[in-house]
Amino acid sequence: MNARGIESLHAPSKVVYRAAIVERPAVTASPVPDDSGIAALVAAARDGDRSAFGRLYDRYARMVHGILLARVRPSDADDLVQDVFILALRRIHSLRDVAAFGAWLAAIARNRANDYHRQSRETVEFSEESCAERTDGKPVSNAQDTESAATLAAIRSLPEAYRETLSLRLVEGMTGPEIAARTGLSHGSVRVNLHRGMQQLREKLGIVRAEQA
Repeated sequence: MNARGIESLHAPSKVVYRAAIVERPAVTASPVPDDSGIAALVAAARDGDRSAFGRLYDRYARMVHGILLARVRPSDADDLVQDVFILALRRIHSLRDVAAFGAWLAAIARNRANDYHRQSRETVEFSEESCAERTDGKPVSNAQDTESAATLAAIRSLPEAYRETLSLRLVEGMTGPEIAARTGLSHGSVRVNLHRGMQQLREKLGIVRAEQA
């Protein structure tokens, strides 16, 4: 699968609104996703099966996008998703433990975001103010876009562990058990990160004060 093939599989990025933070619980009792076939797909992809790699893309694209979105602007995250999977395709032959694919892919995504920042440090600056004004390199067009951009900026201002899990939960719509299964994090870590991160995000957006008023 080449870059064009990967791009054709990528779903449009989503946006997060304040209402989702108020209504959506940080922790869910949903069962862990059935990943019984992941090891076989990884093994096949490692042996050169591009179709198997495409199915892995389908399973992990949201995770990669969420990890990137916690670190870069939405338009940059969309572009970098392709980079991450191209890098993974090139390196998958070096992956010895097929059960560690999710954590391995998550590490590639984090490293790609870090590399992007190093490469563009002189020309690109990120701040809550700039993120609130622009979502994808274009001026925001309405109040809903402004609210979404402000929420994303607030998420990115949180500690790294919180912003990543919140991005996966609120923006990508992944459940707590799914986040743990995909990223390789423990269920306890995901639960704590979501709970504490949600508290801090509500405070930053003034939701707690509004609800108590």
